[in-house]
Amino acid sequence: MYWTIFRTPGDSYHTKPITVVSPIPRRILAVKKHVWLFILGCLFFSASGHAANKLEIDLYVQEALAELHKQSPAARELTSRAKGILVFPKVYKAGFWVGGEYGEGALRIGGSNVKYYNIASASLGFQLGAQIKSQIILFMTDNALNKFRKSEGWEAGVDGSVAIATFGAGGEIDTQTAQQPIIGFVFSNKGLMYNLTIEGSKITPIVR
Repeated sequence: MYWTIFRTPGDSYHTKPITVVSPIPRRILAVKKHVWLFILGCLFFSASGHAANKLEIDLYVQEALAELHKQSPAARELTSRAKGILVFPKVYKAGFWVGGEYGEGALRIGGSNVKYYNIASASLGFQLGAQIKSQIILFMTDNALNKFRKSEGWEAGVDGSVAIATFGAGGEIDTQTAQQPIIGFVFSNKGLMYNLTIEGSKITPIVR
């Protein structure tokens, strides 16, 4: 606290206390992203009750792929051509002033789950409510898939750009999107979501 001195018209001096709020040090604000993601993972584990085991993830992955093909028959052709399919069946989104998303899934190659991953992202700002959605990422080229598999922490938009699939009037996937090396689908039980992005999400290998 500091004191300030000011003069009134009667030539008398008065003192008045003022409080100076020092700014939060930058080093406190600059919290590492992976720390936020770790905290988010712990919060979502608490919310969902437990971390899914391998058998549960395998089952959910199959269900998510079936749901995608049901909602978009055109997506089946893309998944059949993909070199690898990364499936996150249940991505939980929640928050108020600090929010984020977290989910677990598997990478499928040749019809089998070869490795397990989590996906997480953090965000600041007002956000209300909770949501569960599915996210599927298709690696359409060997180069895109190999680069992803060699990474121990792959960030969408930094290590590779994910083109969210859009559809024409006839339900066909946009031609330009279909030619991208990495294609993403985001959907819930209410349908496909076109106005969302996976950019900024961190994908990390896990043991299951």
